[in-house]
This record gives sequence, structure tokens and C-alpha cells, in this order.
Amino acid sequence: MYECESCTRVFNSYRSCEQHMDALDHWAPQYECETCTREFGSWHAAQQHMDALDHWAPKYSCETCGSQFDSERAANQHMQAKGHFKNYCLQCDRYFGNANSLSMHLNSNVHRGNNIECPFCRTGYTAASSLSHHLESGSCPKAPRVNRETILSMVRKRDPQGTITNKQIEWRNDSSVNVNYEATCLAWNGSAWECYICHNEFSTIIGLNMHLNSPRHKGKIYHCPNKKGACEKEFVSLGGLFNHLESESCSYIRFEKVQKHISNMFSGQKFIAFPD
Repeated sequence: MYECESCTRVFNSYRSCEQHMDALDHWAPQYECETCTREFGSWHAAQQHMDALDHWAPKYSCETCGSQFDSERAANQHMQAKGHFKNYCLQCDRYFGNANSLSMHLNSNVHRGNNIECPFCRTGYTAASSLSHHLESGSCPKAPRVNRETILSMVRKRDPQGTITNKQIEWRNDSSVNVNYEATCLAWNGSAWECYICHNEFSTIIGLNMHLNSPRHKGKIYHCPNKKGACEKEFVSLGGLFNHLESESCSYIRFEKVQKHISNMFSGQKFIAFPD
């Protein structure tokens, strides 16, 4: 049996039911108003109703909160005033392609200045990773003997449990050990100074020596302390570890706390105190 969509008439065949609804316009309304409960038999009728009573539902949403707006212009005005654009810096009026780019911008010297000071030359840096790279590379003019090895020695003394350092069987707990590599004339291949490990070429022997004494071919001696998050990343330098933590990519620690840790490290306070 087939029932009319509007009245109580019943028919033995769908064709008879269809003829009845066509003749009396008894088809059930298929178009609803986007705001009120009114229903209409045609889209045109529903459109006329919504135009007349301004019952169109808001189609433009704020990228951050749940507010909705009738026009894109109204939505943009709201987001501009509230700083609610996705990946948007209100202070600089700049948009970024993704959340990571925005985070890097907010953690740059534009917003944070150069508050991380080298304890030796007093040069200011934006982040702990920058200061670590400065010292580990032996670039500090006031502390030329400080490099990756001496930093590692200091960190190991404060990290007996291996929270961020890897145990190495051949490692000697001697801060006076300062290995420095120098290339010989054998590194000249006829056209450039060549690294025998990675075969990168350099125009000067000084450039090759800098490469050889950089962390490029060093072992990975640091690891991310995020055991609960199962982050197994390892790093050849403390700067690399700090850079990883500052990015908050494994959601282990906030950028600000990383800066506090490096301040504690050079002020003699407890350094290895990451959350469990």
C-alpha cells in the first residue's frame, strides 16, 4: 500500500499515489528554512522566504572561536579585531602557513628579544638552542676552549641518571680532553679540500677543518627525555636537543621552560630537572 505524503489517502500502487499527489499538490515539503521551522515544496519558495525574512543561516565561521557570520567581510572584521585568524599574529598583523611557522615566529627575537645571555661574552640570544650552538662550536671569543666536548663533560656531571645523555663505553670523564681535528695535504683532491667521510668539498683547508670539528660526523650523545611520549630522537649536540624541545614537536615541555633550564645550567643550579 502507498500513502499520500500529505493526506490520509492510501493507494494500491505507487503510480496511483503519485498521480493523486501531482493533481492535488500533496507532495511533502522537501525544502526547509535554514533558520525557522517553515517547510516548502520547492527550493524557489524557500529561497523567497529566506530572502524576505533574512532567514539565511550564517555561512562564515571564525577560524578560532564558534562565532558565525552572514558575510566573509563580517567574519574577517571579527577575526581582525580579536586576533582570531588561524595562524595569525595580531601584534605583527602577519599570517602564517601553519601552526609551526606561527610558533617559530612567536618564539623569535621579534617577540622575545635576545634575553638568553652568554655567560662569557655577554652576547644575547633568543633561545637556548642558539646559545648552545654558539658555545659548542667554539665560537665564543671569551671562551675559546669551550666546545662540544667541554659542554658534554659539564652536562654529564649533572646528569648521572642519563636523563638526556647517552652512555658511551669509551667516554672519559675528563673535561681537559679537547679533541681537535686538522686536515693534511692529503685531503686535497686536485680541485678542492675533500672530507674523506662524506666527500663534501671545501675551497679552503680552514673550511674543511671547521667541518671536521663540527657535530656533522659526531656520535649522537643526547636524547629526548620524553619517555612517556615514546620520543626516541637522538642528537649530536645539546643545541640540537634544545632545538627539538623548543619546537614542542613532541609536546614534552614548553619553550619557556627550556630557556629556564639553560639559565640554571650556567648559573650552577640544578640543571637536569625535566618533568617525569
